[in-house]
Amino acid sequence: MEAGVLNAVQDVSFTLEKGETVCLVGESGCGKSLTSLAIMNLLPGKAQRTCQNILFQGQDISQYSEQAMANIRGKKMAMIFQEPMTSLNPSYTIGNQLEETLLRHSNASRKVARDRAVYLLEKVGITGAGKRLQQYPHQLSGGLRQRVMIAMGLMCEPVLEIADEPTTALDVTIQAQILSLLASLQQEMDMGMILITHDLGVVARMAHKVVVMYCGQVVESGLAKRIFEAPLHPYTQGLLECIPIPGKTSRETKLGTIPGLVPTPIGQLRGCAFSNRCAYVFEECTQVQIPLKEHDSQRAYRCLLSPEQCLHNAGAWQHG
Repeated sequence: MEAGVLNAVQDVSFTLEKGETVCLVGESGCGKSLTSLAIMNLLPGKAQRTCQNILFQGQDISQYSEQAMANIRGKKMAMIFQEPMTSLNPSYTIGNQLEETLLRHSNASRKVARDRAVYLLEKVGITGAGKRLQQYPHQLSGGLRQRVMIAMGLMCEPVLEIADEPTTALDVTIQAQILSLLASLQQEMDMGMILITHDLGVVARMAHKVVVMYCGQVVESGLAKRIFEAPLHPYTQGLLECIPIPGKTSRETKLGTIPGLVPTPIGQLRGCAFSNRCAYVFEECTQVQIPLKEHDSQRAYRCLLSPEQCLHNAGAWQHG
């Protein structure tokens, strides 16, 4: 690592097919959002993207110019940001912002763009769509703003939707509505979706595949069903021990905890990033860089323990 360079995210790899949902899961600061921004080439400030390739519809878009990426963003891939109030422009009406998306990427007339905007606002459950077009973002509730963001992302019928914590700022009832809406629209339009979340309940509900991230690295990935049934990495096991399971967790049950703190990403990290919090750590864990290894064709994890040892340890976390 060069002096003054921080490797915020490294060695991240996953695949996504049409109609699938891949959930990037992990605690705050693990690199989920940066990964999605790197795909879109929207990294902030002095951040740089270094990767072998990012294949999108058979093309390596990591080599695309900014102009070429601008032609893809909004048209073939779209993003729903975590906080719509800061993502929508407060100086323009909802209608102007929705219509501009289609006008930027097609030869559609203003009327066609307006009709499309009304149709999609109705599609995402906003009543009085024609009147809503004249309103500004601050005149809408958080739930309505998030629905507007979803509609905006669908204006050009993208093949990839990236949703970055789309329900974080919403109350529980609205969260459920937004997730149901995303799932139904994805199925109807056969989109691939990358869903970023720290909520394992959302993962269980939405994901076909899961990518578990910790300290900027993928520590486990695979089919959601298999990861929930038999997690391999100690961090994944610890996460699952921390959540209640409907029908199994009683009021008297103490949920698990993961002791310790996430290590600082500054400087060169030796060994496993999770070693200072792992119940099964041994000396080699702190000395060598641990590769992501395949357990089978659809499962990978980053640990020196064998799959059999990992599965034996599953559920052994102490409840706190």
